[in-house]
Amino acid sequence: MSRIGKKIIILPEKTEIKVSSDLIAVKGPLGELSRPLHPMIEVKVSGNEITVHPKKITLESRALWGAYASHITNMISGVNKLFEKKLILEGIGFKSEVKGSQIVLALGFFHPVNVQIPEGLKVTAEKNIISVLGADKEMVGQFAARLRSLKKPEPYKGKGMRYDGEIIRRKQGKKSV
Repeated sequence: MSRIGKKIIILPEKTEIKVSSDLIAVKGPLGELSRPLHPMIEVKVSGNEITVHPKKITLESRALWGAYASHITNMISGVNKLFEKKLILEGIGFKSEVKGSQIVLALGFFHPVNVQIPEGLKVTAEKNIISVLGADKEMVGQFAARLRSLKKPEPYKGKGMRYDGEIIRRKQGKKSV
């Protein structure tokens, strides 16, 4: 039994959900999200309460049960309050700026790195803090991880791109005799 899947999801005001045989669509004040629905999972809407159940209990459906309950909860949260990830760029000469639909990064390479911003996300760069905002939690996390992978923080001086609140384990440098 899935603990997350058994919980009843409460639908807030100004939020609509439409469930068809193969698609879940959530519409709220900050946007609209949709996701394909697996045939083993059944979603029931009654008033402002949503329940998720497996059609037949198998190993796969038990795994999908809690996952779909979490996906629906994240979709409802995203259309009511945007998800945000912050990245901190540390290092001398490391810069970031948003130009149109691209973010231009100076990461110590001999060329600037241009990254296309996906549609549905809002990216701001102030000083050395990059904020990624969006309604889709997966898309926000994936884009932030993609930016971080361009210059991961190194353990000796801590230079690179790290998440806000992430602690980098520092190593001791070479010892002199």
